[in-house]
Amino acid sequence: MKDVVTNLAPQAIGPYVQGKIVNGFLFASGQIPLDPSTGEIVGTTISEQTTQVFKNIQGLLKSCDLTLENVIKTTCFLKDMNDFSAFNEVYASYFNGSFPARSAVQVAALPKDAMVEIEIVAVVK
Repeated sequence: MKDVVTNLAPQAIGPYVQGKIVNGFLFASGQIPLDPSTGEIVGTTISEQTTQVFKNIQGLLKSCDLTLENVIKTTCFLKDMNDFSAFNEVYASYFNGSFPARSAVQVAALPKDAMVEIEIVAVVK
């Protein structure tokens, strides 16, 4: 097992690691729309926040020499399911038609009052 620690994604805001590589898979902790350099939420709309979440995911993947093409599963948490269509529009733009398996659920609240959180599982080369 190997812990993933990078400045290319926000630091953990609790007792967890950014990700763990185990048996050829990266299990990444959920990413919320934090600016990695300030730790502050980026964006006030679901589209802006989802874009920042993907920037964070890409940073985490890059630190492991991976890309979104390596992602095989996502779990998406939305504060408001009414944002589902706008979220999907941004989400789809990052995968170029080759989508991973996915779950998407509405939750009562997210850390720092974020509108979205996404966790991933990726295959390590």
